[in-house]
Amino acid sequence: MTSIKVPPLGESIVEATVSRWMKKEGDQVSPGDTLVELETDKITVEVPAMSRGVLTKRLHAEGDVVKVDDLLGEIDESAAAAAAKRETVSASTQRGQATPAPTPTRTPAPAPSIQGSSGSSAPATAAGTKPEPAKDDVRASPAAERLAAQQNVNLASVTGTGRGGVISKADVIDNARDGTTSSGTATRPPVQAPAPSAPTAPTTPPPARTPPAPPPPSGARETREKMSTRRKRIAEHLLESQHATAHLTTFNEIDMTAVEALRARVKERIEKEHGVKLSIMPFFVKAACMALKSYPMVNAQIDGDSIVYKHYVNMGIAVASDAGLVVPSIKDADRKALLEIAQDVAAVATKARDGKLTMEDLTGGTFTITNGGVFGSLVSTPILNYPQVAILGLHKIQERPVAIAGKVEIRPMMYVALSYDHRVIDGQQAVLYLVRVKELMEDPATMLVD
Repeated sequence: MTSIKVPPLGESIVEATVSRWMKKEGDQVSPGDTLVELETDKITVEVPAMSRGVLTKRLHAEGDVVKVDDLLGEIDESAAAAAAKRETVSASTQRGQATPAPTPTRTPAPAPSIQGSSGSSAPATAAGTKPEPAKDDVRASPAAERLAAQQNVNLASVTGTGRGGVISKADVIDNARDGTTSSGTATRPPVQAPAPSAPTAPTTPPPARTPPAPPPPSGARETREKMSTRRKRIAEHLLESQHATAHLTTFNEIDMTAVEALRARVKERIEKEHGVKLSIMPFFVKAACMALKSYPMVNAQIDGDSIVYKHYVNMGIAVASDAGLVVPSIKDADRKALLEIAQDVAAVATKARDGKLTMEDLTGGTFTITNGGVFGSLVSTPILNYPQVAILGLHKIQERPVAIAGKVEIRPMMYVALSYDHRVIDGQQAVLYLVRVKELMEDPATMLVD
């Protein structure tokens, strides 16, 4: 009998919430199979099976709060051995009853599309071949399983690109885009069209990044939902930031004409050659890092009665995921070129979307950028990511009339905000830092040659 325990959850994290059981009592499991999903204030932890057997006990229900080393359940290895023996006996009996086939001429199926042909599937099954992966053999991340259920995608037909062949959310998205459904129809290339079905029609728009809230019960005026562990920790963290700092915000605006023109010239070539879409975020990361060299107090931290100046920049990028706000950091961003930053931004955004961020991704940040403009925010006052002493807030790019050399012109403008801890940063330094970011963004060539 093997015990399933809550693994170490990371620095300073001692408890988690049982978010979702991936296996039921009585299910057979193999080494590496995800048994249960635990949610902490920072990441979602998948607890894998370490041995082959049958899950005999689940000692905590979904929603229970557990601590490190708490017992979650038990796996019985002897039950798996007995089941394997029964399967062997059953398979031998079936082979004895089946019509003999010339086994030397047996060849593997060349492509998944053969599964849809009319004459070969029954003899192949009788001969003991495996036409498609069994559902229990499919390994997928929880995010991929949720999306597959929503999009009616058969995970057995999805090729996993994750470590050890694990299917990621991105793999499901690719297959859903190509038209794969739970009917098992192959997608690359589609040989046989699936039965007509409204939910899987090619004209169906892609799902929203954040699924809508479920409708309330008929006639209900209120509903109550228990706050998740992550949401509680986020609330505590934000309140701590407001109570423990002298919080102040200063604003400026940036003419994005030069950056937008540069992006228009090079983004197609960069995407083709390097496989990364060049957004405005790498430009702001580069500008923020360069401005921090001129104003190091903006990249500092208070430790007791001392001020610790960081001579490196681990740039935090605030990402709104389905599970809540997360802030993965790009390590040593101040030492990287613009293209490297663009690749790192895309990588952490993908990991956040797929729920694959690690504790290493989420710790060590020295400064943070948050972009509310992607949701349409025009102006906001971001809250410090404590114990950092400053955060840069970006907003929507909006065409507005501005005075240029005595003339009124329509320019793509963005309001930017710097929230800072007044205990460390004086108002003059905060304003000058934001002005320096503005100067770099309005003349991006400076960032490329400096």
